Amino acid sequence: MAGETILVVDDDNDIREIITLYLEKEGYQVITASDGRQAITYAFSINPDLIILDMMLPVLDGIEVCQALRKELSVPILFLSCKSSPSDKSIGLIAGGDDYMSKPFDTMELLARVKAHLRRNRILENANDTNAKNNLLCYPNLSIDLYSHSVAANGQEVVLSPKEFQLLVLLAKNPNVVFSNEHLFESLWGAGTFGDHRTVMVHISNIRKKIEKDAKNPIFIQTVKGAGYKFCLVSE
Repeated sequence: MAGETILVVDDDNDIREIITLYLEKEGYQVITASDGRQAITYAFSINPDLIILDMMLPVLDGIEVCQALRKELSVPILFLSCKSSPSDKSIGLIAGGDDYMSKPFDTMELLARVKAHLRRNRILENANDTNAKNNLLCYPNLSIDLYSHSVAANGQEVVLSPKEFQLLVLLAKNPNVVFSNEHLFESLWGAGTFGDHRTVMVHISNIRKKIEKDAKNPIFIQTVKGAGYKFCLVSE
């Protein structure tokens, strides 16, 4: 949707210019930053609709930036990095990132991922724009407000990334239904999307750390060995 604001953070001027050029051609408003501290300042001041974040940055690296932003912002964060190993991708996702692309990257694929993240956010927001009473999922020690995209667990508000929130909502709306990794990945990232199904596992781990009293012994999101995950209804 034209007019959405994207923050592009990279210390390479050429990369910033190329990404900006392609995004502006699509009608997006683009703000750029060249180091981690500047990225945090801009993100909190403009509250962008999406952030493209280089992992290797001066002053503060991308992981530190992402962790700082996740304390208050839930906008999609797409990591860029010259590192491409599964462990590097996991580090970015654990820090709160929603997606990860390795450098050098295909510009058209980057655009496709940006559009997909923004489109899914709009769909979720539109789906939640109904009566407030229909927008609250309440379980013992867990409440999910679909209208404000807020979550409270064990008496405290927690901040989830957009993909974490969408994943939790999908599971919580279908208690006791077992979803495979593949089904969850295709539901949230889209069939045919470039990516790794282990992304789901990392996001599940992140959610558990935020909503469970003991992430190693989860109550809400349980693993069904050989099948996937399910959201369990629990009593007080």
